[in-house]
This record gives sequence, C-alpha cells and structure tokens, in this order.
Amino acid sequence: MDDLARMRHSAAHVMAKAVTDLVPGTKVAIGPPIEDGFYYDFDLPRELTPDDFPEIERRVREQIEGHLAFTRDEWSVERARDHFAKIDEKYKVELIEDLVKNDGVEKVGIYRHGDFVDLCRGPHVADTGEIGVVKVLNLAGAYWRGDEKRPMLTRIYATAWPSQAELDAHLWRLEEAKKRDHRRLGRELDLFSVSDDVGPGLILWHPKGAMVRVVAEDFHRNSHLTNGYEWVFSPHIGRGELWKRSGHLDFYKESMYAPMDVDGEAYYAKPMNCPFHIQVYKTHTRSYRDLPKRYAEFGTVYRYERSGVLHGLTRVRGFTQDDAHIFCRPDQVEDEISRTLDFSLFVLRSFGLTDFKAYLSTRPEKYVGEPADWEHAEVALKSAILRAELPYELDEGGGAFYGPKIDLKVNDALGREWQLSTIQFDFNLPIRFGLEFVGEDGQPHAPYMVHRALLGSMERFFGVLIEHYGGAFPLWLAPVQAIVVPIADRHAEYAETVAAQLRGAGLRVEVDARREKMQAKIRDAQMQKIPYMLVVGDREAADGTVAVRLRTGENEGSVPLRAFVDRAKAIVEARTLELTSTT
Repeated sequence: MDDLARMRHSAAHVMAKAVTDLVPGTKVAIGPPIEDGFYYDFDLPRELTPDDFPEIERRVREQIEGHLAFTRDEWSVERARDHFAKIDEKYKVELIEDLVKNDGVEKVGIYRHGDFVDLCRGPHVADTGEIGVVKVLNLAGAYWRGDEKRPMLTRIYATAWPSQAELDAHLWRLEEAKKRDHRRLGRELDLFSVSDDVGPGLILWHPKGAMVRVVAEDFHRNSHLTNGYEWVFSPHIGRGELWKRSGHLDFYKESMYAPMDVDGEAYYAKPMNCPFHIQVYKTHTRSYRDLPKRYAEFGTVYRYERSGVLHGLTRVRGFTQDDAHIFCRPDQVEDEISRTLDFSLFVLRSFGLTDFKAYLSTRPEKYVGEPADWEHAEVALKSAILRAELPYELDEGGGAFYGPKIDLKVNDALGREWQLSTIQFDFNLPIRFGLEFVGEDGQPHAPYMVHRALLGSMERFFGVLIEHYGGAFPLWLAPVQAIVVPIADRHAEYAETVAAQLRGAGLRVEVDARREKMQAKIRDAQMQKIPYMLVVGDREAADGTVAVRLRTGENEGSVPLRAFVDRAKAIVEARTLELTSTT
C-alpha cells in the first residue's frame, strides 16, 4: 500500500469515528481505500443526507488536529469476537468468523485511535495529523458483502489529499467528469438511449451516435484489411455442445443467458466469438505456409451483468467487440504480437488517445499447456512492449489459466485510466478443439492462438470517446460536421446550395432553416457541439462565400466556399483535432 492509500485508509477510520459519534447506534462494516479516495459502509439507525456532510467533516478535522496516534495490536480470535459482539458490531463478528473459516487465523489485527477500535490489517499512518484534507463526497446504497439478499448499507464516499490545492484540483476533475458524463451527453446530443421496454443494458444507437460508430468502424475495418486481416461473420447463437466443448458452460455459465430450445436442443446466445472463429479455421487442412491466419469480426455478444453494475455504455449486457483471433506458428509469434501491439497503438492514436500503459500478466499456479509455450509467449509479449517503448507493470502469476496477456490501458483527457486493448494467448481452446497445421516435416502441429481486441467493445469505447472529448468529437468523427445557418428566409436557397456542395465533397452537413434568430441558431449548434457553423446572407450569396464560426466561439469571417471545403476535407483526411488548419 503506497503512502496516499495508507493515508486514505487511516482517513476511513477517522470518518467512521465521526459518523458513529454523530449518529449513536451506528454499526460499522468495512472501509477500504479506493482509487482517488475511500469509503466506509454503515448500518445506520437514521438516514444520512448531504446536509450531514459539514458536521462529519468538522468531526474529522477535530481528530486530525488532535494528532491521535494509531496503535496496532493483535487479539486472539476469541477476544476480538467477544469484544465486537459485546458492543453489538455484528458485521465485525461476521468478518472474524469468515477469517477463521476461510483462512484459519488464530489472531486478528486491531487498530485504535482515541477511543475508536476497529478490526483491520492496516497499515496506517503514525497519527491522525498526517492525514491531510478530507472531503465527504456522496452517499450510495451497498448490499453487505455484495449480496442482494443481505442488508442494504449506507456507503459514504470521501477523498483525502495531502494539501488543499491537491483536493481542489481533484474536485475540479470530478466536476469536469460530471460535465463529460457520457450518459448525460448521450441524452443532450441525441447519441444513444436505453429503453425499459427493450431491457436494461441493451443500447439503442440513435442516428447521430450510429454515424460516429459507422465512421469509426469503416476506418477500423479498412485498417484491418491493410494489416493483413480477413473479415468473418458469425451467428448470434450456438449449440450447447459447442459451448460445452469450449469450456464456457463449465467456467462461464453464470455470465451466459438461459438456453433456448431449438428442435429439442439447447442453444445459447454467444458470450464470445472465439469458438466460431475456430470453426472457420477448421474448415480446411492448414499448412505451415497458410499461417498466420488473422480473422476479424465486429461480433455482437451477450453477457449477463447484474442490474446494479450496469452503467451507460461502459457496462452493458449486449455489446459488439472488435474481435480478432490469430492462428500462427510458434516461430511467427514474436512478430505477430509486436505487429498486433503496434496496430493497437496506431488505432488508438488515430482516435486521439495517446497516453498508454501496458500490464503484462504471466503464468499462474494452475495452468494448461506446456511451460515452454508459456515462456515463449511471455517473452513475445514483453519483447513487444519493450519494442514499443511503453511503460508497463508486470503482474506475476496474474494470467488466466489458459494463457498470458497484455492489457493496454489509456488515460483520457482527465487522466482517468481505461482498459481498452487486450492481447491474450490461449493454450486451452487449441487443445479442446484439436487445432492443427501441417508443418514442413509433414506432421501435424498445434498452432498458437491469440485473442485480441483493440477497442474492446464499440459501446464502451464510444463511452470513453464521449467523455474524452466531452462530446466535441474531432471533425472526422463528428456526426454533423457543419451546419448552414441562413440569416433570413431569402437565403435558404443559397444555404441548400452550400449544403449540396459540402455533401458532394463527402462532408456531413445540415441546414437550420428554422424561423429563429441567427444567434439562437448558432447557440443551439454550439450546444450540439457541431464543429462549424456556416452563416450565409446577402453578401455570402453574392460572393460565393460562407461566414465561418467555430463551436469554440471563434468567428473567422467570410471564406470562399471552395476553400472551406478543401480545408475541411484535408482536416478529415488527417484525422487531426484542429478545426482551423491541418498542421
């Protein structure tokens, strides 16, 4: 645990003390540090509201200013259980009993500051004076132990920083994140929706959101062709025997939807595309000369997620992966992995994402396949990361039982980390499905199989893009790239002429012919984050020009129509963020 997490862990105890003093009869559950803060779960005799936050913070400050020492002790299980049972802290008693049952512990850690005593492994700061500045943020409901059949507790989220300046910067980021929330912008910009009639976690792409997706997929599809992939399509359902052979019914059934009866057989909605791509591979005898085979698909899959964890576009039940599977010889694997990682970086950078970190997960204790194959695969993954000069972290033993992997995470405009690309070896499915190729020696050999997704899923990636850009997409992705605003009704005909020329050049354009004031039309276009507003009146119609305004509020004045078209096309082709030039 790093210093900041230790401070926040200590702050959680301090906040628990403040809440239990403020609301007598409160029972405490757990209070861990989390990214950018901490929380504590409480069973409260009365409901808390944001009006209670200032008093909680005041009581926290009192403890910080008191420089109360954190002291650690070890109690026998019996002593700890008796203590917490005596003060009616039933959640602590249950935690102790679970430690005995699951880990066989005989002693547990106890931390005290002032008169507050808590069950905790630690570590903590030396005293409360090292905690810094604490801010209570919000309230939420949380089932005890994440079980919907257990009591609903009140979770208080808070944050702690070493200084007021750092806290202020964090609060600014939180406010900016609210403004960029893809669920809010999805409604305001008319990009997507979720309908109760259709079902939670199932996304309806509106025309504007669908246009961004079409443009992104077209670019992505063509990039795959350039990089030697072949496109395939697969069904949305498959026989139960297929999922049994793949192992999904043994290891993944809780995330699969209930089977449907088809001619007396069980069929399942697919949770993954890999078994279908394997079937494509198996339709022919493959020679070593045929490899590598790279099959790509925008494959829609269906996975059960509890309703409580669904979140806009980023946690859904039906989504489309930019999925691909590579079948290659062992001697090709290093080049293939390096090529795949380079391709991933190219694609993400094309969408304006440039701040990356790789995470390399290696062989766990329980695994399938040969140790030599694992070592070969891990070397290939690490070599690709080093060649790409990416910062990375090594997760020793963190790979899945079926293979090592690289997870590529990207920081957005607010510095938040998102996991997007994955490059995953699989030594399990080639064994289960008996995959082979004929080697130079005329004998059958098992190919290496690599799963990879560059964007992850189109839904989640779209959510990331919305928040990264705050809905103001770069010109090449913007659903509407320009809107023509006639000043008066008599300018409508020229406005349509302008729009026709832009459409003829492949640009996406609308005409705002409403009988509203020009300034109102411009304001509405800016609210919709349309890159260009092209105002046309008598002078523009006479001169063949457009008065260009940017969504950022800049007014460029009159520009020859042909010059504007050429500039916009060049910016689209360059996929840059600038609206004023291509450099």
